[in-house]
Amino acid sequence: MILVTLGTNDKSFVRLIQKIEDLIVRGIITEEVVVQAGYTKYESEHMKVFDLIPMDKFQDLMEKCSLLITHGGVGTIISGLTKDKKVIAVPRLKKYGEHVNDHQLQIIENFSESGYILAAYDVEDLEDVLLKAFEFKPQKYESNTTHMIELVRKFIDE
Repeated sequence: MILVTLGTNDKSFVRLIQKIEDLIVRGIITEEVVVQAGYTKYESEHMKVFDLIPMDKFQDLMEKCSLLITHGGVGTIISGLTKDKKVIAVPRLKKYGEHVNDHQLQIIENFSESGYILAAYDVEDLEDVLLKAFEFKPQKYESNTTHMIELVRKFIDE
């Protein structure tokens, strides 16, 4: 199963979901696709589309998915990485009214250059990136939360 998450931003990201549906119709994607669409209104005969998914069900879907396709939100990317999922990220772009700026480009670029995720900087790149996902072996993501907590604790103690 492929999990697609568009986040909870109040702007539509229909560009991505339309491309995924196109890839399903053309037989490029053959797995079941579940979409957490947020505020992107979309109906499909080819995918299970939900506005928002309760956190426990979302975590269950994240555990079960073979691939996570997401917008460039740090939280979703890290959630996928901590569950050792292959992640393809597609940025929401300002020029399409999908976000207020293009910071998701930078986020995706940083994670991609570090070998954690695959980047599809445009929805038209998605087909090629999907083919690369079969062979992709992501870098193991290690959170530095423990280190950061220790630094704060040390600072407070001093």
